[in-house]
Amino acid sequence: MTPELKARFDQEIRENPIVVYMKGNALFPRCGFSGLAVELLKPFGKLYTVDVLAEPEVRDGIKEYSSWPTIPQVYIHGKFVGGSDIVRELAQNGELEALVKAGKQG
Repeated sequence: MTPELKARFDQEIRENPIVVYMKGNALFPRCGFSGLAVELLKPFGKLYTVDVLAEPEVRDGIKEYSSWPTIPQVYIHGKFVGGSDIVRELAQNGELEALVKAGKQG
């Protein structure tokens, strides 16, 4: 990963409360897992999404950046959360809302 790409990820994640690196975008997800993550996160406000299909270097780079092999990848308040399965699990047990709200206070 180039230093420029790492700096881009750092900036996107730092400046946006909820970031989703996904296939497609919030309006038109191009993968069921990406669509699920977006639907679970939409109630918590504006999502910053990055379409990894539009930029192959981002698709590969974000996997290296997070040490996570799959897309989508979700970051909340600067912290890597995981993919759609983890987001779904957090939503089901009530932890997702707490995670989003905790960052707003801090």
